[in-house]
Amino acid sequence: MYAERLKPGECIGIISPCHVGDPANYERINAVLTRLGFTTKPGENLFKATYGYEASIQERAADFNAMVADDAVQMILFGGGEGAVEILPHLDYEKIRAHPKLIASFSDGTPILNAVYAQTGLVTYYGAGTTEFVDLRQYDYAQFCNNFVAGYEARQFISDSKWKILHAGIGEGIIIGGYAPEFAMLQSNRYFNFASDKKYLLILEDHEQFHVPEAMATFLGYLEQSPIMKNVTGLIFGQYAATENVILMGVLQRFGARNNIPVVYTDDFGHGTKHGIFPLGQYGKLNTNNASLLFGGW
Repeated sequence: MYAERLKPGECIGIISPCHVGDPANYERINAVLTRLGFTTKPGENLFKATYGYEASIQERAADFNAMVADDAVQMILFGGGEGAVEILPHLDYEKIRAHPKLIASFSDGTPILNAVYAQTGLVTYYGAGTTEFVDLRQYDYAQFCNNFVAGYEARQFISDSKWKILHAGIGEGIIIGGYAPEFAMLQSNRYFNFASDKKYLLILEDHEQFHVPEAMATFLGYLEQSPIMKNVTGLIFGQYAATENVILMGVLQRFGARNNIPVVYTDDFGHGTKHGIFPLGQYGKLNTNNASLLFGGW
């Protein structure tokens, strides 16, 4: 299930299920999106710090559900932080099915994006948060248009870097994933599930500011020992650091070799300066022969 794309003048709801919103940042985000031809609506609890570090579970869930129910809002956009998983039991999945919206985030937004897809079948989008609009760059703008704006169509992932092939092959299936530690932990969460008769293509990322490269062996190990692994056909891993990390490349290469699946590394998405966007729940085909990712069915 897909939400309709944005048309000129339509509204983007800004919420903060993972952090406390910054009024100055919101002012800048609103100004940029307004210049692009859209309007914004802040969540009622966007700037609340009820817990000291973010709003309460109920307040954050209420903002999400209010945006879903608001017919004037066509897209729900939020950034990362901590604690997003807390609101999963409180999301109105029935209403999401009845009122499909574009839903986009990254980092700690991982559990929400994957749970919404798993519970409703609605395609969500990993890679686009709110902070990109504080300093909007050309690549990020192109990704935004290709994925969210009416009149554009993303049939192929547009790269802005050279992909490093760590294990060759072709893999295709439903795209899922996000921030590596969050997605690994999500495997034990009752709001995330997968179809045993379908294939899946993983997109994962992490950054040196959060974890040492050896930690990727832990996160991938949890995934490798989870039931979903028998359905995984490939992995695309996003930017970890500005320069190549030998330890990480070894971890990823061995993961691909052990499971006989294609694995590539790219600077095109993650916590770096480029924010490529991936539709979670859409079919994708990764081909290391030409370093491409195609969207759709064949």
